[in-house]
Amino acid sequence: MQCVLKWLKRQINTWLLLELVRGLALTGKYLFKPKITIEYPEERTPLSPRFRGLHALRRYDDGEERCIACKLCEVVCPALAIQIDSEEREDGSRRTTRYDIDTTLCIFCGFCEEACPVDAIVETQIFEYATENRQDLYYTKDRLLATGDKYAKQISANLADKSQYN
Repeated sequence: MQCVLKWLKRQINTWLLLELVRGLALTGKYLFKPKITIEYPEERTPLSPRFRGLHALRRYDDGEERCIACKLCEVVCPALAIQIDSEEREDGSRRTTRYDIDTTLCIFCGFCEEACPVDAIVETQIFEYATENRQDLYYTKDRLLATGDKYAKQISANLADKSQYN
């Protein structure tokens, strides 16, 4: 008996097009509400301070680069996208001679940023860096430092905002 009632209910729903009516009612419900579409190039949504975009190397206030060549970021990188060479200075400290990031390999996990004891490598909020050739996605130490210099204020503000999550 229940099987027959189930079949009868399904037939009534099919013939009266109740699924169609429910779908049209849902469409009508949202038809006249204000739209929430963002027109991307003209309008931008705010990004989280924890957004992970293009990498940058930071400097101290006196202009010296922060990286102490501990190579923790290179070790912790799961994609093996970071390559570092270093040398010892006359005063006994180590500094990098080569700091390369291949962003075609990078998965933007943020491990390099977390591993760095001096906040030398950070990920900025820059996500628009498309290029026409693969070589431009290979970031050398000079390019990373230039990015860090150019966006220093934004990076500092993001690090301050991010500190509440630690």
